[in-house]
Amino acid sequence: MSNRVVHKRRATITDLPLYYSGHLRKKLTKEKDFKKYYGELRGATLFLYKDDNQDTYTEKLHLGQLKSMQLHSPYQKKTPTIFTLTLQTEEVQLQMDNSDTGEEWRGYILTVVKKEIPTSASPSSTPPKDKTDNSPEIPACFFHVSRKEAEQMLKVNPECGSVILRPSTLANNYALTLRQQTSSGPILKNFRVTSTNVGFVIELDTAVTVSSLNEVLNYFLEKTECRLHPFMASQPYDTRINMSPVPNVLTTVPKAQVAPMLRSETKEKLPLPPTNQDDGDYVMPDDHDPKLKPVQMDRELEAVLKLRRESLYTETEEVNTNQSSEKPPSAAVQWIGNSSTI
Repeated sequence: MSNRVVHKRRATITDLPLYYSGHLRKKLTKEKDFKKYYGELRGATLFLYKDDNQDTYTEKLHLGQLKSMQLHSPYQKKTPTIFTLTLQTEEVQLQMDNSDTGEEWRGYILTVVKKEIPTSASPSSTPPKDKTDNSPEIPACFFHVSRKEAEQMLKVNPECGSVILRPSTLANNYALTLRQQTSSGPILKNFRVTSTNVGFVIELDTAVTVSSLNEVLNYFLEKTECRLHPFMASQPYDTRINMSPVPNVLTTVPKAQVAPMLRSETKEKLPLPPTNQDDGDYVMPDDHDPKLKPVQMDRELEAVLKLRRESLYTETEEVNTNQSSEKPPSAAVQWIGNSSTI
């Protein structure tokens, strides 16, 4: 008979949805040996078959009457895991091949008992993953430290508290380190806390399951009658104000980041500012002024002298004309004529 036909017949017989299935062993607490079964969790009932090809169940457990489900011994890799199920009329033990398979069975069973049925499940679906809540409620005494560092913190600072919650060496799990005072002196203890899809398991002789890390902390505080306290790192305050040092002043001039501008070797001379000269003054040659040319000076001097001679001749002619009309003495006329030729 094919597996598909077997699953259809089991679904018809039980008339319940299938949540999880797999191989396991079962016995009553008063029995000595476990018996092998193929189990199917349908609704709130665990149906047991002799093998995975049997279409009619051999036994069934009504988990709706489940009072507790305790881990028989701490989880260990590659070691069978045993759970003790306390029902209303009997106690049953289930054994799984390893801790991973046991945790999967435990998660589904507790989910069914709490009436938190998965929205989608199939007969051959893979086991549910751990909780993917990215922002869990973390207690204030949680620190990302190792086991050795947590123990050192509790030894050095006992006044800050006695309980530290920290990550475990196993992925997605936690650990709790505490410092407890006894008659013989303080002792350090470490406990493992396993994260599951239904909560957190405190791995004691009798495993305890709680729903949050805060409840993990509260469980230890209650069991020790609040003689333990969460570790709270002290935050000391400063009591003195120190003067700031004088800033160092640069003693060297920073170098320029641009190329220097090149200047011509010949220094240009600026022309002298012009002087205010009265009309009629002559321009005196200056040997130190290269712009002053002698040829220009000679022409200007010749023109001025020419104008003065013409003016002088005009005045002489006017005087001769006046003197001839008045007939002055000959000596006077002779003097004027001689003076004009000077």
